[in-house]
Amino acid sequence: MKILLINRSDLRGGAAIAAFRLMNALNANGQQAKMMVLEKLSDSNNVVEVGSKLANRWNFLAERARIFAHNGFSRNNLFDVSVADKGLSVTNQPLFREAEIIHLHWINQGMLSLDEIGRIIASGKKVVWTMHDMWPFTGICHHAAGCDRYESGCGCCPYLAVPSQQDLSYQRFLAKQATYAGGRITFVACSNWLRELAAKSPLTAGHQVVSIPNPIDTAVYTPMDKREARQRLNLPENKKIVLFAAAKASDPRKGMDYLVEASRIMAQQHDDILFLIAGNDGEELGKRLSLPARSLGYVAPQDMPGVYNAADLFVTPSLQDNLPNTIMEAMACGMPCVGFRTGGIPEMIDHRKNGYVAEYQNARDLADGLRWTLFETDSEMLSANARRKVVEEYAQEKVAQQYRHIYGYERK
Repeated sequence: MKILLINRSDLRGGAAIAAFRLMNALNANGQQAKMMVLEKLSDSNNVVEVGSKLANRWNFLAERARIFAHNGFSRNNLFDVSVADKGLSVTNQPLFREAEIIHLHWINQGMLSLDEIGRIIASGKKVVWTMHDMWPFTGICHHAAGCDRYESGCGCCPYLAVPSQQDLSYQRFLAKQATYAGGRITFVACSNWLRELAAKSPLTAGHQVVSIPNPIDTAVYTPMDKREARQRLNLPENKKIVLFAAAKASDPRKGMDYLVEASRIMAQQHDDILFLIAGNDGEELGKRLSLPARSLGYVAPQDMPGVYNAADLFVTPSLQDNLPNTIMEAMACGMPCVGFRTGGIPEMIDHRKNGYVAEYQNARDLADGLRWTLFETDSEMLSANARRKVVEEYAQEKVAQQYRHIYGYERK
């Protein structure tokens, strides 16, 4: 079975990493999977970069310019929405013609236009679309942030400077509806939470909507000797280490204010905790925490298993998330996790079994979760449960098998 996965990048961002891992998992399980991207960062022979840099840049800027103008030439929400009126032509590519299955992932910011998605659907090939955020079933937004107007056709969009009943979100919703009507799509949500939201949108009516988690290679992300991991990073052996990782900690959706407040609460009772931060702006976050912190800066993916194994727990104060790769990676390495009850996070963290699920936007409960996990429970039990959860539910061979079933669904 020849499968073509389409994503804007192969390694930049959570969706890219998930799609790249799925491609590798499918190939390891006997399929012929390749990936088409605008931006290739890996050295994989199975990833093909398409389009010219000039054309790709033009498509990206043209779409951003439309949003910029629509919002009164303000940069507010500039990257919270996409309109997909510009993109690459992929249906004339040899890889597309050869493929039996077309598997869309995150295709925004100049990758695919709605017109091209329509041509993909009209090609008659089996179309699967893994949703890494809400955009496939909303008018223009990637995260609805509590708005439910996508359940009735959008309009009055809170992301627009001048919302109205027939604003840009309403117009693009209608355009998506017309596009999707050209065939049948199998929409795949990475979490049950996202699947339930997608099922409420008229855009998925008449299409299949299922939930399949992202895959992970449990032979790469695996428990290691903690003492050796700390020695390699020159970390103290006599402190409890809390790890946080994010590509952009300054993003308000990452919930940094709650982590800062939780650290202040923790500092009143404990001085033997070190925060370890992986990410480009970790230095700034470290300065805000009330407990000692060390920033590792950007960490290459191949080095992250060692970083996870050096910590005692992983924390994510994220306020909006689907099925975070970071939680999955940490748990695969035997790290208990602490996070808020939001999105797909409660599906990953089993409360007081492999970590702690704090009440949403409650910094004190987040601090309670950190304290309980670090000092008040059986850490070996949590570690074993975390690893077991990933092996049983997210291991790449299990996820690949679920997708094989989806790919052949209509032939059964």
